[in-house]
Amino acid sequence: MLPTSGSIYIDTSVAIYTIEGNPDYYSLLKPLWFKFYAGEIQIISSELILMEVLVVPLRNGNKSLVADYEELLLSSQVQLIPMSQLILRQAANIRATSNLKTPDAIHAATALSVNSNQFITNDKGFRNVPGLPVITLSEVLAS
Repeated sequence: MLPTSGSIYIDTSVAIYTIEGNPDYYSLLKPLWFKFYAGEIQIISSELILMEVLVVPLRNGNKSLVADYEELLLSSQVQLIPMSQLILRQAANIRATSNLKTPDAIHAATALSVNSNQFITNDKGFRNVPGLPVITLSEVLAS
């Protein structure tokens, strides 16, 4: 079950599935975005998400998709947390003690720094981060 209140941290996959209408996950995520636009929940991510979602559309020259991502992440009330030395130090600790790659460690450290109620992803590797309240979309879908 996806969260219905509080501050929800989204991993990059959530933005991609939403904007690109992923057939497996779009309908699962729709209620989350309805609650967000109704002001019932807060959606948070690292500023890093912007770089991650724009790479493929920029590579493919897809200006429309770039605009869709920018509208979601920059023109809405999604709260993007800047990277700080504190977050980068915590990310280094997470990276040193888990199998997470650098971008994922930054997302995990950012989520922990803002005490998000839930961390929505489709990457089971985040389960190795102590204290991170992970919801994995594939597991929600399977339940």
